[in-house]
Amino acid sequence: MSPVTIAIAGLVAFLVLAPTRRLQRSGWTREALTTYFAAVWLLGMAVAVLPVPARFLVPILLIAYLAPFTSIRAGLGRLFGRPVPRPPVQPERPPVQPERPPVKNVTPPEDRDR
Repeated sequence: MSPVTIAIAGLVAFLVLAPTRRLQRSGWTREALTTYFAAVWLLGMAVAVLPVPARFLVPILLIAYLAPFTSIRAGLGRLFGRPVPRPPVQPERPPVQPERPPVKNVTPPEDRDR
């Protein structure tokens, strides 16, 4: 393999990491993430290396790349004019300090016989 091909493979892999991370944060399983990453990486490599299927693969690749950044629920809500539900904001509480035991008096008693 030429260094250019390896560089293109690395660049495509780096670009696919962003939507894969987004899917991971939304709770996808490891197997689904691996399958998604491999499929989008293979499509990206096919577009980068072979110019002939690029005409057909670029729309598929764009949808597969941009889909993790959209939310169907929020999109439908905007379409029908409904407000997007937001999670309730919980007030921040100060950290709980453990109760400290009283300080011990370790000073030796004074001699009163002086």
